[in-house]
Amino acid sequence: MGFGRCAVVGAALVGAYAAWYRLGLASGSTTAERRGTLRGDELITGPSLVTNHAGDLPAPPEVVWPWLTQVGWHRAGWYTPRWVDRLLFPDNRASADRLDPGLVRDLRPGDTIPDGPPGTAEFVVEIADPPHLLVLHSRSHLPPGWASKFGAQLDWVWTFSLAANDRGGTRLLIRNRGCVRPPWLDLGYRAAIVPADHIMATGMLRGLARRVGRASRLDDEP
Repeated sequence: MGFGRCAVVGAALVGAYAAWYRLGLASGSTTAERRGTLRGDELITGPSLVTNHAGDLPAPPEVVWPWLTQVGWHRAGWYTPRWVDRLLFPDNRASADRLDPGLVRDLRPGDTIPDGPPGTAEFVVEIADPPHLLVLHSRSHLPPGWASKFGAQLDWVWTFSLAANDRGGTRLLIRNRGCVRPPWLDLGYRAAIVPADHIMATGMLRGLARRVGRASRLDDEP
């Protein structure tokens, strides 16, 4: 392959990555949503990474909320496509397609949601305001040993904001705010996690839309 062709291919790859990165920062969200302040933002001041993803779900917030309360590792999953789980999280089970009375929870601040085997990653509930706001917080999503070996830190807030839309459904905004140290790790996380977040967040939004839509249709049947 000649230099000119290599340059064209390289430019195309850089352009594709840049577009994917932008989607990872803000797919589906409006300027107003990205600029707006949510409760829980104050948990991380001066974040090095912020993403906002949004979509409309075909059911009101009170119908969507229980689906969020049953999420987690070896619980209902995260409603992402199965191929995503197999690729990124091979130990995950397939996400649940229905509400499970044994998994639906009355979430309270201080409750934990597992995101891996016991003793690894988990989220702590900071705010649970059904059916409008769920704020999760983690300092545990680092590879084992990195904190002691490299002085690595990852402080992460994951927020789900639900608002009724004008079609009787829900506008769901998913926001990530993170602070990563040291700088080299922050750069690596932003390079890898931001594009991946587009896949995860949009997959979750679509998965939730499909599930709550189907559940609403079944409830409407005589």
